Amino acid sequence: MQETQGGKIMEIVRGGVVSKLLEGVPIPKMFRAKQSFPRPLIKREDIPAAVWQAMEGERVASLIKPGMNIAITAGSRGIANVDVITKAIVDFVKKKGAHPFIVPAMGSHGGATAEGQLQILEGYNITEESMGCPIRSSMETVLLGTSELGKPVYLDKIAYHSDGIIVSCRVKPHNAFRGPYESGFCKMMVVGLGKQEGAESVHSDGMGVIAKNLPANAKVILDKAPILMGVCTIENAYDETARIAAVHRDDILTEEPGLLKEAFGNMPRLIVGECDVLIVDEIGKNYSGTGVDPNITGTFSTPYAHGGVNVQRTCFLDLTEASHGNALGTGLASCISKRLFDKIDLQMMYPNTITNTVIRSAELPIIMATDKESIQFCIRTLNGVDKVHARVIRIPNSLHIGTIMLSEAYYADVAEGKYEGLEALDTPEYMEFDDEGNLLTKII
Repeated sequence: MQETQGGKIMEIVRGGVVSKLLEGVPIPKMFRAKQSFPRPLIKREDIPAAVWQAMEGERVASLIKPGMNIAITAGSRGIANVDVITKAIVDFVKKKGAHPFIVPAMGSHGGATAEGQLQILEGYNITEESMGCPIRSSMETVLLGTSELGKPVYLDKIAYHSDGIIVSCRVKPHNAFRGPYESGFCKMMVVGLGKQEGAESVHSDGMGVIAKNLPANAKVILDKAPILMGVCTIENAYDETARIAAVHRDDILTEEPGLLKEAFGNMPRLIVGECDVLIVDEIGKNYSGTGVDPNITGTFSTPYAHGGVNVQRTCFLDLTEASHGNALGTGLASCISKRLFDKIDLQMMYPNTITNTVIRSAELPIIMATDKESIQFCIRTLNGVDKVHARVIRIPNSLHIGTIMLSEAYYADVAEGKYEGLEALDTPEYMEFDDEGNLLTKII
């Protein structure tokens, strides 16, 4: 890509001054390591039965009446087994004699268009054919009223005019704020079903206030919209389904905080706790709302949340196809590769930022011509550390960190068992790059 600056054409190319400055910067030897965490698990083949068991609870099952037209939400996150979970809900509704249909519930994602949101669902194998029911996608909303905090509350028009709504979601810590309600039922109702207008309403005061706006707006939706129940999944540290729960509409506000605490307890982490450089092979909206989950990587976009690994420099190397060009999160890196940069679609990314008002996530960091130079840049610009023996962590993405790579500086401590739950799988070796500077060595 070329950009004009001061009348000169500037290109992201190899072999120029930048390449010469980075030439010879040593990248340390790396070794593979296995991270072990508790692993409660519902196998994929057992998920339909688990969904039905949760929904067969007398209090929630009785909410579904024969002949009802019932909207079932489907979001934009990369939830484990989301297609199986959604299909099981659809089938349960059919068994009760009602007529299910699916509505995308993803705020402004998909470029804030009905077609874009259908494309995201298709990427998760959620189609009319695979689900056996209609999918009705629209960005039209109805204004339900105003929250106790003065925010307008919107809801998907098609869902609003149904006989009942089942809110299907994952309960998980959010990547930009803390509160009793983070990613879960309230967010799916307020932001997901609120479409672009609802998402902008709840985000407009900034992330410092959203923890209050979410439940306030959710109260209006629970009062004015035909919400029947919520069906949620909680995942384990390996991005696998650990639990399915069905919650009556009247219990959503009281039960969601406890489910969130359970989800926090299941979160994985980078066990070594700190590093000088973090390499993320791939970012994407299917991994986290900000491309990488800062609860793992420590790269938060706001001051209203904290946690993750303590790191000085980060580089992101690629973007998932499932993101459809939405590279939100690039602004959290010290640098990105040209390979990632070339996949960015600003028309997919900027609507998300305009809506949620978190500008930093969409900013462009320094761009390096190759994977190798991206890593070398991070090492070269470290402050106050031994660059020759830099502590480097490499992960495939922020959702799958069971197997990672660590630099030689960690090897002795890992081999001696200093870190509980961390095991060396091989010995340190230099990573391989091709002639174009692309990283060839695989983590798994």
